[in-house]
Amino acid sequence: MRVLVACEESQRVCSAFREKGHEAYSCDIIEPSGGHPEWHIHGDVIPVLMGGGVVTMDGKSHDIGKWDMMIAHPPCTYISNAGARFLYPNHVLNEERLRKGIAATHFFIRLLYADIDKICVENPTPSSVYMLPKPTQTIQPWMFGHPVQKRTCLWLKGLPELTPTQVCDERESSRTAGNWFNCGGKDRQANRAKTFVGIAKAMAEQWG
Repeated sequence: MRVLVACEESQRVCSAFREKGHEAYSCDIIEPSGGHPEWHIHGDVIPVLMGGGVVTMDGKSHDIGKWDMMIAHPPCTYISNAGARFLYPNHVLNEERLRKGIAATHFFIRLLYADIDKICVENPTPSSVYMLPKPTQTIQPWMFGHPVQKRTCLWLKGLPELTPTQVCDERESSRTAGNWFNCGGKDRQANRAKTFVGIAKAMAEQWG
């Protein structure tokens, strides 16, 4: 299959599908940290949704035709429930944040309703302010071999729900987990957004 992994710089999902023999490409406005620029489309994903010809960072052109599947990880900063408290600081509407939230909602919807037969859009629990559709499924890293709690929503089209692969009995909150997930500094947000390896592997094995 030809698989587009939208808004992914880590290339964890892309690599998992490549390991299964699929022609997978990551796409992001950020250069990849996954070590495979030859699989990365550097730029806005919206024009890429239509398929056709794409160019990877190594300068090579690829004739995709129509994508068979897309797994998307749109930015959640302005639409997640966790960030909702910043919308009304001191009981006053933050108009700039609202505008960014509306723009992020439009981007999310364009991905969810793209003309691709099989779609998964992944995000944290969204704020009710933006009235996104109800997710198909919610998963946790501890269902896939990582003893961490971090509720993640999946919106699915043409795909079955993910089945847990390795349930962990001990579960630690993502806020206290002593690993890369909770590291400080300027890379903290990017690290927290990376897909857990166990989840990426399950996606490739069950959907690929």
